[in-house]
Amino acid sequence: MNVNDIKASIEAILFSLGNAVELSKIAEVIEVDKDTTKKVIHQMMDDYSDESRGIHLIELAGSFQLCSKKEYYEHVSRATHKTIKFELTEVVIETLSIIAYKQPVTKLHIEKIRGVKSDHAVNKLVEYGLIEEKGRVDAPGRPILFGTTEAFLRNFGLTTTDDLPLIGENQLESIKNEVEKELQLSFDDSDGEE
Repeated sequence: MNVNDIKASIEAILFSLGNAVELSKIAEVIEVDKDTTKKVIHQMMDDYSDESRGIHLIELAGSFQLCSKKEYYEHVSRATHKTIKFELTEVVIETLSIIAYKQPVTKLHIEKIRGVKSDHAVNKLVEYGLIEEKGRVDAPGRPILFGTTEAFLRNFGLTTTDDLPLIGENQLESIKNEVEKELQLSFDDSDGEE
C-alpha cells in the first residue's frame, strides 16, 4: 500500500465514523504499523491545514477526528439547523477548571475547593458534553468521579489535558488574593445584615 492509498483509507475511516478514532484502531484496520500510520496522519494534518480547506484533522488524546474548521461554524449550523450555545457562566467555568486540573474528581472534592454546592454547574457541564463519569470511588456511597471529554479537548483546542496552561506562582498568589478579597467582602456584607 503506498502513502496515497494509506491517506485515502484513513480519510475514509475518519469521515465515515465521524467520531475520534484511536490510532491503534486505524493502524489495525489499514494493516500498517502504528508509527507509519501516525506519520501519515501528521502529514494529512499538514495537508488539511491549508487555508482553502473547510475541514481539518485534529488529535484528541491519542485519537484522531475530521472536523469542520471553526471559521465555517455558521454555515454548518445553518445547514444542520442546529445551534449549540454553551452558557459558560463564571461558576460553570470555575467548576470546569477544577475538573480539568484535578481529574478524576468527585463532586464533593469540587465543592470543598469552591466552598459551595456545585450540582447545577456539574449538571450543566455533563449536559454540554464537556465532562463525563470516569468511574466511581471505592468508598461508602460510591461517589462518581468526573473528568473531561473529547468534546472538552475539541472545544478548547487541546490535544490532551497535558496542554492545559500551567498555573504559575504569581497567578496562584493573584487568585488567592482575589478569593480572600471576595470572602472579606461577603463577610462584611453579612455583618451589616442584622
